[in-house]
Amino acid sequence: MNYKFWQKKKDADKKKKTKTREWVDAIVFAVIAATIIRVFFIEAYTIPSGSMERSLLVGDFLFVSKVNYGARIPMTPVAFPFAHHTMPITGTKAYWDGVQWKYRRLPGLSDIKRNDVVVFNFPEGDTVALENQNPSYYDLVRNSDWKTVNSQYTITSRPVDKRENYIKRCIGIGGDVVSMTNGIVSINGKAEPLKNTGMMPYKVEFKTNDINFSVFNDIGLKISDIQQTSNPMVYVLNASSEMADEIRKFDFVKSINMAAEPAGEDGGLFPHDPNRKWNVDNFGPVKIPAKGMTVQIDSNTMPIYYRAIRTYEGNKVEKKGDGWYINDKLATSYTFKMNYYWMMGDNRHNSADSRYWGFVPEDHVVGKALFIWMSWDSEASFFHKIRWSRLFRGIN
Repeated sequence: MNYKFWQKKKDADKKKKTKTREWVDAIVFAVIAATIIRVFFIEAYTIPSGSMERSLLVGDFLFVSKVNYGARIPMTPVAFPFAHHTMPITGTKAYWDGVQWKYRRLPGLSDIKRNDVVVFNFPEGDTVALENQNPSYYDLVRNSDWKTVNSQYTITSRPVDKRENYIKRCIGIGGDVVSMTNGIVSINGKAEPLKNTGMMPYKVEFKTNDINFSVFNDIGLKISDIQQTSNPMVYVLNASSEMADEIRKFDFVKSINMAAEPAGEDGGLFPHDPNRKWNVDNFGPVKIPAKGMTVQIDSNTMPIYYRAIRTYEGNKVEKKGDGWYINDKLATSYTFKMNYYWMMGDNRHNSADSRYWGFVPEDHVVGKALFIWMSWDSEASFFHKIRWSRLFRGIN
């Protein structure tokens, strides 16, 4: 009899479930399922800028794997679903930072390798001037001063997993020594020239000023990438090395050479040290920190490793007299707790990357870019907006 009673009650409860309740249940289930997939398995990502051309184009839509390097457990667990750090309409925070979890990561299929295309949180995105987020808050302070910037803008802080998402190529991993000379990157002393996926500025001198620039379209070069200098016979264009080889074959071309910035000219780049006059084409050598690696602490090394030791690894760092103190103790060396990476865009002169803000800590890594599932050219005509040849293309 009890069984019949409970069966009737169960049937009655089912009947009471309205269509609205069914829709609510379905939506809640879908949101939870999609959130789990997005956090632990795979996430969609859009290319917003040309920093990775020609590998990735503006308007490419990617899938980013969280499984390859191991999914990062949410560090800010209380957040609005599908919003990153800002609500789309109100512009308010899309998360509550009252609860913060330590960095943890599930086991992955592999470690980050050199030349992987990686999505990560912007390392200098811990502090943000809301009204002017490009350049970064730290660039604003360097170009002005702390008091002026903090009085002019609304300043906020963001947890690691709520900082802007960037996508770049991993040039070096922990323990590597990276440098760049005349636009060519070297890893551990071995030159690594850009392949067909990368772009650099080239200076082209023509034999005549009567040029039909439409011929450059055939090799994949945009007319907008060609700029005239003060000399009417000389132009600067952004191209890959393979494009440069094709241009060199034109009978109206006198010469074409890479237009790297001269060594010794200070570009105001990482580590922002007046004793290091580095620029986008000439910098280093820099040794990338690895977990368990010990470095000597002195006036030469601290400009490079200061932010990693203080900000990324959470230590109190002070300079007292001629010595450095870490957590109130005189330090002559430091052993790193995390692995770090050196990330750069393939479009070398149009990329804000590690040359500007230094190392990417492992706790900032979001995932590995897998493939392009859609590509949309906003500048093309209506019937040619979809780049069909790029659909479902893998990322190398």
